[in-house]
Amino acid sequence: MNILILGSGGREHTFAWKLAQSNRCNALFVAPGNSGTEAIATNLNIGVTDFNAIKTAVLEHKIDLVVVGPEDPLVQGIHDFFLQDEAIKHVAVIGPQKAAAELEGSKEFAKEFMMRHNIPTAAYESFTKATVEAGYKFLETLNAPYVLKADGLAAGKGVLILNDLQEAKDELKSMLVDSKFGEASTKVVIEEFLDGIELSCFVLTDGKDYKILPTAKDYKRIGEGDTGLNTGGMGAVSPVPFATKEFLDKIENQVVKPTVEGLKKDNLPYVGFIFIGLIKVGDDPKVIEYNVRMGDPETEVVLPRLKTDLVTVFEAMGNQTLSQVDIDIDERAATTVMLVSGGYPEAYEKGKEITGIESITDSLVFHAGAIKKEGKVVTSGGRVMAITSYGDTYQEAIKKSYQSIEKLHFDKIYYRKDIGFDL
Repeated sequence: MNILILGSGGREHTFAWKLAQSNRCNALFVAPGNSGTEAIATNLNIGVTDFNAIKTAVLEHKIDLVVVGPEDPLVQGIHDFFLQDEAIKHVAVIGPQKAAAELEGSKEFAKEFMMRHNIPTAAYESFTKATVEAGYKFLETLNAPYVLKADGLAAGKGVLILNDLQEAKDELKSMLVDSKFGEASTKVVIEEFLDGIELSCFVLTDGKDYKILPTAKDYKRIGEGDTGLNTGGMGAVSPVPFATKEFLDKIENQVVKPTVEGLKKDNLPYVGFIFIGLIKVGDDPKVIEYNVRMGDPETEVVLPRLKTDLVTVFEAMGNQTLSQVDIDIDERAATTVMLVSGGYPEAYEKGKEITGIESITDSLVFHAGAIKKEGKVVTSGGRVMAITSYGDTYQEAIKKSYQSIEKLHFDKIYYRKDIGFDL
């Protein structure tokens, strides 16, 4: 098969790394890709939402399968774009159609979906600029901390958790009235705070059946001890040590099954990954959010544990024969640590040369915000690289990642030294 991956991050490099291992992968392309994908695939200088350019590339390179990495093209309807075009409708697309992508595109849509299908989640209400006063009153009925979520896509930064009531009211005004997150916060969901420990569950579905991939836990805050600003993710661990078989059964029965069945009942066509952000409250799982693609940096610990040929899995999803595929998982733990540019998630500099990559032998290096320029690998984003290692325990894996990181260097490099601290 000729395969095209859309995206440019660590997630997409991990997909490319996994797909390239298959003897069924004939030619591999990544648009736009990064310095990591360039070494194992052909990068195409195309934006992930430039649907016409993507179509041209699909026809030119005789692409059989398109794997959509990020959420933007899905929420904008790339799968529908393929289905509506005679020239490319035969191409399998991994990622839901637009109507189903609203599970990530709108927090309110996701909440209504969960309520309709009895999927456990936090109590909530949503507000607009016109109802901001009612929003203040609703905040007064809750106990701190207060959770405010921009309804639309805000690149993972649209969720605020605040301890002070007045600050929560000020931020609500800033989101709704002052458009803090632009279009994304024209509507804001306020929900009760759930106290517990978070984890993520990843599900593959072909629209009929599903398979569950390993669980992972990521670390969102920039600072050690989970402090400071939210980021796109600073590291991840898989499997999640506290997710016992009993708890995983609860996730499957109370969350996964009703989600997949709910998609069918609501006639929301879904071929792709369902990323379910969960929180363990007492002994029970509750859903924080849905994403309609794989997470980053969770992909960097989940896919390395998948032993099954990923091309075979994706082909089965496209053909609606997923039930016939066995998902084989590596028993070892995998951990990843994200190296970021100094200053991230606020202002940071780009173009810093990265050295020492070739000296890493005990870990996998997944490039994220990095590109090749004049023969050198340089930083091009906030999250620069993910260093993934295997171990018999997550402690052993994390130790390997930190040892490998010592061989890498770029100006103002930063990473959290406490990934897995709370486990």
